[in-house]
Amino acid sequence: MPARNSRNRVIVTPRPDIPPPDRERDRQIVRWLWSSYIRKRSLWLAAAMVLLIFEGAMLGVFSFLIQPLFDDVLVAGRSDMVLVVAFAMATVMIVRGAARLGNRVVTAHLSEKTRADVQQDLVRHLLRLDLGFHQRQSPGLLIERVQGDTGAIIGLLRSVLIGLGRDGASMIALVAVALYMDWLWTLIALVGVPLLVVPMQAIQRRIRTRSTEARINAAEISNRLDEIFHGIATIQLTGTEPREHGRFRDVLTRYRRSAVRAAIGQDATPTVMDAAAALGVATVVAYGGLQIIEGTRTVGQFMSFFTAITLMFEPVRKLSGLAAQWQNILASAERINELLSVPPAITSPPPPHAPAPARADCDIDIRDVHFAYGREPVLRGLNLRADAGQTTAIVGPSGAGKTTVFALLGRMIDPQAGQVRIGGQDIARMDLVALRGLFSVVSQDAALFDDTIRDNILMGLRDVPEARLRAAIEAAHVAEFTDALPEGLDTRVGPRGSALSGGQRQRVAIARAILRDAPILLLDEATSALDARSEALVQAALERLAQGRTTLVIAHRLATVRAAQRIVVMEQGQVVEQGTHAELLEHGAHYARLHALQFRDD
Repeated sequence: MPARNSRNRVIVTPRPDIPPPDRERDRQIVRWLWSSYIRKRSLWLAAAMVLLIFEGAMLGVFSFLIQPLFDDVLVAGRSDMVLVVAFAMATVMIVRGAARLGNRVVTAHLSEKTRADVQQDLVRHLLRLDLGFHQRQSPGLLIERVQGDTGAIIGLLRSVLIGLGRDGASMIALVAVALYMDWLWTLIALVGVPLLVVPMQAIQRRIRTRSTEARINAAEISNRLDEIFHGIATIQLTGTEPREHGRFRDVLTRYRRSAVRAAIGQDATPTVMDAAAALGVATVVAYGGLQIIEGTRTVGQFMSFFTAITLMFEPVRKLSGLAAQWQNILASAERINELLSVPPAITSPPPPHAPAPARADCDIDIRDVHFAYGREPVLRGLNLRADAGQTTAIVGPSGAGKTTVFALLGRMIDPQAGQVRIGGQDIARMDLVALRGLFSVVSQDAALFDDTIRDNILMGLRDVPEARLRAAIEAAHVAEFTDALPEGLDTRVGPRGSALSGGQRQRVAIARAILRDAPILLLDEATSALDARSEALVQAALERLAQGRTTLVIAHRLATVRAAQRIVVMEQGQVVEQGTHAELLEHGAHYARLHALQFRDD
């Protein structure tokens, strides 16, 4: 975070060192882009290149026509050549325009389809990465990777393709015309080009570094915006708008400085080219002008040559700037490749897989499990059992590891030691999809998506009879508010369910769990957002849902778990006692103290 001095000037915190470009790594990135995304559309690429070559070559033809225009029409006054030259020039312009239009259509299709492929691969890959990865990475950074860095694909296929095709063809055609008119003039005009090699290489290295810094800072902007908009209520209630604005301003300052430096580097390349061009053109004008005065060269030859050289420096300038764009593209492409190269930490084991247990056999057995987030231990040799078909409640203070137990069961995380078994089978040997199909989950943070209430309940389930859906929403008391909505179940819930109240969101999540009808039910403070009346109704619905299922309940309010067949008390990642509500009260230890604390005013 940038600090501020006494005069309120921003002091930018130094960024981590960015390694210099690695040519071998760059070649690997190019090969990856080609083999993974571009080669399969090689026909479209070939069509674009043909059109680009036609577009670029027309400049050479146009400059060649300047000689007969001057020598035959304007100087010699040949009337028979007027229409010929005029028709030829018009044809050149029409062909160039048609080729440009065709190329834009083909290139737009090629670049957008390829970018979409990269974005789909990124999202598909991110969906497979474990919970630990997503806890370490900010959403803003990942959004920038998917949206911002994939813009490099557009740059690759538009800027680079157009540069190599159109501008390359233009330069070759124009150099050919210039050589045809006078090879010595051409050498004189291009004498300064070899002197550009060393400064151009230095500029390219600087551009790559600054472009990478700019992409990193752009990701920080996305992350800061994500946190501001998702925490807007907290920001306004705590009066911290100036603080958040200041933090965002500091991030923008870092981005602006790196982006400006990258832009300066990119613009420096054509500037250097212009300096070399100025030297060559001035020399040719002086030398060629003397030859025309002496009569050894015609005006048409000089004007054709001069037109070719003048037109040539524009594609040369663009091609030199292309190297700067290429460095920017490689910086983004490398970040995409790095993200795609992160291996999923949790995957299905190789077959044969352990069979998923039947509904009646879904007992849960956690044996000597150790787990830590980084260096912070959460579970310390946890042993916990939940019998099939019964309700087991897990209670204890915050930080005891209760929610971590749920993450372990669904293999959102894996233990560092110990074993988790369901129905006698080690879950690490089960197919991941089959394992997660065993669970219905209702948590205190109901995850809803910006879609209709119906779709948020179905969550991808197809061919669900309307009667079954209706039964689920009535059991969860969703119908109490959807029946009053103009669009009913087809009402959109807004981003993260923002159009619904907390209690309504939780009831939608409960209806989802009811409809899923999985053999194991995980309830994490499932009624925490409900008022007293709704809580009583939904609690009754959950009790009916739990019948015949293995149910684990996390609860801080002990009143909601009194009827559980087993209550497990956790502290500091271990089970410290377990039994029924009556047994634990009689024991007079941890549970009794929690109970007394919650009900001391009763």
